[in-house]
Amino acid sequence: MAAAQEAGSSSAGPSGLPGSAPGHSSNSPVVAVWEWQDEFGRWRPYRGNVCSYIEQVFQASQQKGRRSGSGLVSSIPLGHADPVLAPYVIDIPSLTQFRQDTGTMRAVRRHLFPGDSAAGQGIVWEWQNDEGGWSPYEMKVCVLLEEARAKNHQQVDLKSLGYNYIVDVVAQVQTNKNTSFRRSVQRRLDTPYPMTTSPTPLHTGVACSCQQCWLNSGTGPITTRYRHSMINVPNSSATHQGRTASVSSSSVGFVPYNKPALSGARSTPRLNAQSTWALPQAGGPSTGLSSSNGVSAPALPVKMPKPSKVNQALAATPTEPEAVVKKYLEELKGSPADEDCIICMEKLSSPSGYADACECSTIKPETVGHLTGCQHSFHMLCMLAMYSNGNKDGSLQCPSCKTIYGEKTGTQPKGKMEVSTFPQSLPGHRDCGTIQIVYHISRGIQGPEHPNPGMPYTARGFPRYCYLPDNEKGRKVLELLRVAWKRRLIFTVGTSSTTGESNTVVWNEIHHKTEMDTNLSGHGYPDPNYLDNVLAELAAQGVTEDCLRQ
Repeated sequence: MAAAQEAGSSSAGPSGLPGSAPGHSSNSPVVAVWEWQDEFGRWRPYRGNVCSYIEQVFQASQQKGRRSGSGLVSSIPLGHADPVLAPYVIDIPSLTQFRQDTGTMRAVRRHLFPGDSAAGQGIVWEWQNDEGGWSPYEMKVCVLLEEARAKNHQQVDLKSLGYNYIVDVVAQVQTNKNTSFRRSVQRRLDTPYPMTTSPTPLHTGVACSCQQCWLNSGTGPITTRYRHSMINVPNSSATHQGRTASVSSSSVGFVPYNKPALSGARSTPRLNAQSTWALPQAGGPSTGLSSSNGVSAPALPVKMPKPSKVNQALAATPTEPEAVVKKYLEELKGSPADEDCIICMEKLSSPSGYADACECSTIKPETVGHLTGCQHSFHMLCMLAMYSNGNKDGSLQCPSCKTIYGEKTGTQPKGKMEVSTFPQSLPGHRDCGTIQIVYHISRGIQGPEHPNPGMPYTARGFPRYCYLPDNEKGRKVLELLRVAWKRRLIFTVGTSSTTGESNTVVWNEIHHKTEMDTNLSGHGYPDPNYLDNVLAELAAQGVTEDCLRQ
């Protein structure tokens, strides 16, 4: 419940630049702050050193693009700035952050602030979450709080920025104006955010199609260079929805498999306008560290492992990587289309970008195939590399349209799922009783399918109690959740987005209601859209009504 009472109705922010930036000339020093949007609609800044790397790559690509006439850099691997962030890649054309080991997609934005603001001084204001950790405010809140402190103003009302809070910068307390709930806040010094030069006079009018507007707002045009054809691209203007944000317009998205980052690709991102969709190589062994913005993951060097007996036992279908790829992809004869392979971002007419990292005696680097159902085309060696870094459960998921071939399974640790019913009704469902689900998972040792095999993992907050209405649709969701549990899809081992703790059991993008009422947190009822949303999330994991007929 870290965000239960903290999450406000934060929006994506104004088009163009925040209100603090206008008034500075185009030659005035400004700093660039890159932020990502969490599942509750809040914007959270990357740390100063990470922003410096993102901005460096972005500016280098702009300069080379102006000289060569080509477009912007396509993707930026954050593992190059901080090994802890190895699973994360920012796709610039869509302003989206992809986490490769869980498939989560988050909206990203870039804002400019005056060089003498909190951002330029490396000052970050944070609020204390329910787990006792510290979560940063979005940067425009930090700027406002620091300005108030500098002017000796004791209290700041955040209403103008879309939050229902008053912050006392002297007592360092945040108060919810509706509930009077109080939280501690703190002021922390970090690495100053990177200086840059505004390329054009700053403005805050209605968003237009200029480069400044789409780069500095939460959304932007998907250019012709962006060929991923992703579905459920996050809507950066989404408001707070708690753990049950709408799938159709939220930050929930899926990339094939819960996998470690692929390493050794020939298409490692370069500082030029044709930078490729390559996956970053992690640093040394996991340090267990996490960044203050909550985006963290173990830094684990990844090799192309041979299929383990544990993973092979997860499904009845053949799991030998080459056999699975050839089962679902049909080799294309003749010249491939003049387009990119969206896995390595090399042209399909060129060899696979993973030719140096994934050797195969029966699949050549230049071989192109298309999936038999959706017909999307890729280098077959790229698909082999992806499969080899996943669960190797006999299933494939199309990176473009997310169609699942075979039966997808996850990495959920061993545990127990209990179900019971009682007559008390849930708010919004007064015509029926309640289904209670209890999940039991204990701490243990990570297996070969987990981020750090052989290391312990924790299991905080178990048993976990969840609730559904005991009506026709609620019972349907329950049966599908049973299937998802059997397939190990409800939980995974990863990094907590609220506490930053790594090597712990976390939810795996199938949202649950953990409270019966008082939906101030987003975890309870009433919520008229919840059942439809969770059905969509289950379907995205390949768990549909067809599973109940098998």
